[in-house]
Amino acid sequence: MSTEFIKVCLYLWIIYVLLFMDYLKLSVIAASGLISGAIQAQKAPNVVIVLLDDMGYGDLSVTGAIGYKTPNIDRLCVEGMRFTNFYSAEAVSSASRSGLLTGCYPNRIGFAGALGPNAKIGIADSEETIGEVLKKQGYATAAVGKWHLGHHPQFLPLRHGFDEYLGLPYSNDMWPFHPQNPQAYPPLPLIEGERIIDPEVTPEDQEQLTTMYTERAVKFIEKNKSKPFFLYLAHSMPHVPLFVSDKFKGKSEQGRYGDVMMEIDWSVGEIIKALEKNGIADNTLIVFTSDNGPWTNYGNHAGSSGGLREAKGTTFEGGQRVPCIMRWPGKIPAGTVCNQLASAIDLLPTLAQLCGAPLPSLKIDGLDISPLMFGNETAKPREYFLYYYDRNSLKAVRNDRFKLVLPHIGRTYAGFLPGNDGQPGQVNERHQEYLSLYDLRRDPGERYDVQNQHPEVVAELMKIVEAARLDLGDELTGQEGTGRRPVGTLIE
Repeated sequence: MSTEFIKVCLYLWIIYVLLFMDYLKLSVIAASGLISGAIQAQKAPNVVIVLLDDMGYGDLSVTGAIGYKTPNIDRLCVEGMRFTNFYSAEAVSSASRSGLLTGCYPNRIGFAGALGPNAKIGIADSEETIGEVLKKQGYATAAVGKWHLGHHPQFLPLRHGFDEYLGLPYSNDMWPFHPQNPQAYPPLPLIEGERIIDPEVTPEDQEQLTTMYTERAVKFIEKNKSKPFFLYLAHSMPHVPLFVSDKFKGKSEQGRYGDVMMEIDWSVGEIIKALEKNGIADNTLIVFTSDNGPWTNYGNHAGSSGGLREAKGTTFEGGQRVPCIMRWPGKIPAGTVCNQLASAIDLLPTLAQLCGAPLPSLKIDGLDISPLMFGNETAKPREYFLYYYDRNSLKAVRNDRFKLVLPHIGRTYAGFLPGNDGQPGQVNERHQEYLSLYDLRRDPGERYDVQNQHPEVVAELMKIVEAARLDLGDELTGQEGTGRRPVGTLIE
């Protein structure tokens, strides 16, 4: 065998080996990419809901706040989506929170108003919260801050889908320092899990609430960074009485209210930092919103409705249309605005869809709005929204453009000078409203009744009203509704 022949064979062998090795390398890379992609596709997002108490539509830099800045919340807008037609479930605390956490209109599950320290009712065992829905998918869950769905152990977060809880059981003004009825309230407790760890919260304690909630939230993120988690951070403020730590005291040009909003903005920044520090920001959905509109008769201690009509405790836009911002890097298109109709009751079914969790077995009213979140401009998951208040009064309904206000007795702040420095001004709680139709595209302040110009719209919206009355009832017309479920009652 010639030397030249041996050389040729050797060269061919070397080429074969090199080609085979490259093939193996490419195969490994391709396989790794497929596996990595599959793992990424199956990786459920972490979820953080930041809920403020009594923040108005105009209380952020991006919605017109004056005298202070909210740069961290603004950053959520720059890196995510701002919803301009987003509604709290109702215009008052307990009812609103029950709707957010269960995906139901509050009156469907027996909730109305704001529960006080003497209440013997709360969220029913049969209702499923977002915490319970996500726990089925292996999520770690925590509730931090104001709860307000019942203060007895059977109603507290640990019995309703949350692994951890730290916070106040109800509003921070339900204490012996109330400006109008101090004798009506016992000492305000701070609860961890189901144990009272501070039986008598003081003004000095309230100054540390925002910081304490934030530190607990960051600690929860740190502890669960390697597995999916759901954090429900429900700040006690800017509900009155307003308290702020020394970090932000006197820092704004808007007095105490601006200071409080600056500290809440700092809190949002700390959450973002914790997510980035632990390398999980890109796989975390943040939802930032409020439980209802501002309590404007508190004057300089209240927020702004941003020009919308009325405020907290009313079914006009200032009472229920609230800021909502969502950020999920790489999933929600950055710097976008969604003008479609959406509500806090839509969060549960949306999160269930995103996290691959089954919906509750009982009927809910929320809808999956993930197509809106992902920038589908033609999607229209919610065609109408019902405005209930009081025990079970249907006071208004809207579609994408028009809002029909039904005859009712309600609250009005109009015409009364607000209070100041923690003292409330007068409110007319027996104000008569008449049937009226508003074009929210042209008149978001609800000032011009156009029912005579659009009788066909009134007729269409009245069909929705009649169907709602059959299902959910309406005490204004004496209808009980066939689809309502009882609230939870205390077992003693």
